[in-house]
Amino acid sequence: MSFLVGPISGALVAGGVYYGFSTMIQSSTERHRTDLHLLSRRLVDASATVPAPPSASERIHHSQFNTLLKSKWNTQLGNLFDGVRELDEKAVDWTKRVLYGGDVKEDQ
Repeated sequence: MSFLVGPISGALVAGGVYYGFSTMIQSSTERHRTDLHLLSRRLVDASATVPAPPSASERIHHSQFNTLLKSKWNTQLGNLFDGVRELDEKAVDWTKRVLYGGDVKEDQ
């Protein structure tokens, strides 16, 4: 009969642990459900009483100086990139003249 004591006591311990975890998970789930319901109700009720904040576009303050500065910056960068592109085209043309001789122009 002593050979049954070990498995039976193990089964009782496992059943107790399972029941404990199951009860803990169930009570925790119920508590979370109640909290979420409460928060949902508060959110719905608060939206009717609290005015909405201004939109992001309304919070942006435009300054003439900043606009002018950004415009000049963009113009200068555009000119810089155009100059680099022209320099690259001249380098390509010069390289073709050196390698192939004469005035070589591609059809564009």
